[in-house]
Amino acid sequence: MSIASVKPYQTLLIEECGEPLVPIPLNLFAVESPHPYEKLGADYGGKSPYFLRQGVLEALINAQRNLQKDYPRWHILIFDAYRPVSVQQFMVDYTFATVLQERRLTENNLSPQQRQEIWQEVYKIWAVANDNPATPPPHSTGAAVDITLVDATGKPIDMGGDIDELSDRSHPLYYANSTMAQEQDYHTHRELLHQVMRAAGFRRHLGEWWHFSLGDQMWAWLYNQEQPLQPVIARYGGV
Repeated sequence: MSIASVKPYQTLLIEECGEPLVPIPLNLFAVESPHPYEKLGADYGGKSPYFLRQGVLEALINAQRNLQKDYPRWHILIFDAYRPVSVQQFMVDYTFATVLQERRLTENNLSPQQRQEIWQEVYKIWAVANDNPATPPPHSTGAAVDITLVDATGKPIDMGGDIDELSDRSHPLYYANSTMAQEQDYHTHRELLHQVMRAAGFRRHLGEWWHFSLGDQMWAWLYNQEQPLQPVIARYGGV
């Protein structure tokens, strides 16, 4: 495996607050069932993906309340939340293998350059799976969540791209300047999701419309870009 470079947010210190992981009350949200990574074969080792840190869960509930002020019967759909490092590794390897399959390549025949390019692509959306307490994958802290929206009938709102999609469409602002009506709708939906989450204290991943975090290194790094004179410290490390 190629060694991915340290991402900017991973240079921030973590002052672990010791807040517990708690189960998400799934009756309050929409969920994918069975869990999408378990369907692929990921083994959670008896742990559940539907856990978050207590403060993050409270903020997520507030985000849904924000949503339902204007869309009373809409719900946040939780695609993924807590992710053990072992599952992070499984999904990194799965994504690498999927790219090979789509391009009709075999790992044994890859040139060093091909291998490096594919790993770079994989790591655009996947954090390195490691047990280093200084650089935990965001989802392994219990402070990150991958989400979308469903309407009053339970139908997913079209965001113009799939969660975990390896393409430019995953960028939150991909459709921002489109003049096509349908693509303008995609952007509107993404911004609605962004607004309700941000109002609850979350920050959105710069490259993924579906990924939001609160209290981890990525959140702190994004917050500090906005408020350099009032910096915050990450309070959630790996669990």
